[in-house]
Amino acid sequence: MKTMNTTRRGFLKVTGGAAVTASFFPGVITGSKSGSAPAVVGEGDFRYACRHGWGELPGHIQWTDTHGVAIDGEGLIYVKHRGGGDTPMDTIVVFDTAGKYVRSFGKEYFGGGHGIDVRREGNQEFLYLSDTKGKVAKTTLTGEQVWVKTAPNATGYYNAAAPGQGRFSPTNIAFRPDGGYYVADGYGSNYIHEYDKDDRWVRSWGGTGMRPGLMRTPHSIWLDDRQGRELQLVVADRANARLQYFTLEGRHAGFVDAVSFPADFDVRGDVLLVPDLHARVTLFDLENRVIAHLGYDPAWTERALGNNFEMRGRPDLWEDGRFIHPHDACFDRDGNIYVAEWVASGRVSFLERLS
Repeated sequence: MKTMNTTRRGFLKVTGGAAVTASFFPGVITGSKSGSAPAVVGEGDFRYACRHGWGELPGHIQWTDTHGVAIDGEGLIYVKHRGGGDTPMDTIVVFDTAGKYVRSFGKEYFGGGHGIDVRREGNQEFLYLSDTKGKVAKTTLTGEQVWVKTAPNATGYYNAAAPGQGRFSPTNIAFRPDGGYYVADGYGSNYIHEYDKDDRWVRSWGGTGMRPGLMRTPHSIWLDDRQGRELQLVVADRANARLQYFTLEGRHAGFVDAVSFPADFDVRGDVLLVPDLHARVTLFDLENRVIAHLGYDPAWTERALGNNFEMRGRPDLWEDGRFIHPHDACFDRDGNIYVAEWVASGRVSFLERLS
């Protein structure tokens, strides 16, 4: 599940063509519309019942662009959304496993809420938060800030007078096994920034481009520590339509191309989970071969991306067992999956594992 300890861890406008086709797309759907049995996605050992619209929101919060989801050691589910309208609202909402509201906080991230991860450090867990308005934060599980960081100016990438300058708009964080961490500036400079366990900047790498080592929207980053693989970082190189692997020091190590518009990661056992903004959730095996594209159908993907993304604001057009724009996803301890989608009214789906 998407909770880490110190030993692990512009949307591309495409309406057809190679980005929404594949030589195969495991992910058969059965079931019917709401009011009867939930639709079932996947096949073989990876079949899930889809329960859309999960989580009972309190009256003072209205979802807008649900962006992140993570689970703490007790099994509580943390959902982060952007927050919209004119009045700041809590951007982090916490639920129990039954979907009951527990607490909420995070007005200070209103309008920029994005990535969220849980990390255990000693006997305590913390949230690491990315805010696209130019900051990352570490907080307790109830929202008390430990620290807030803005652009690492020592890099020189954020000096308006320097070549390569840009804005700092971080999207996600990954964790080094020695207590350090990485910040992906996915909506800003397209660089990855490394910090040590004492929160000091160490190095940066990347930049904008398509060549190995360069990125276009490094939307998320994750420590791929699956047993049997070399310990490496994997980046959702979103606008390049690929996953890009790096050593822990930032050297390019390879690509995975069986994605369309990858958004985030989680790992459970041998399985790598990748929510894909192009209307599907993908599971990869230890060799990064596709196990299943959950909820995937090329015709549905074309509809979801078409007409200036009209579908994301039209819940009346949504179908059971189909996704619109999965933005984050994580496993729980039983292998179920929570999916948060980039849709105007927000949506969290619970995928109950059946096999």
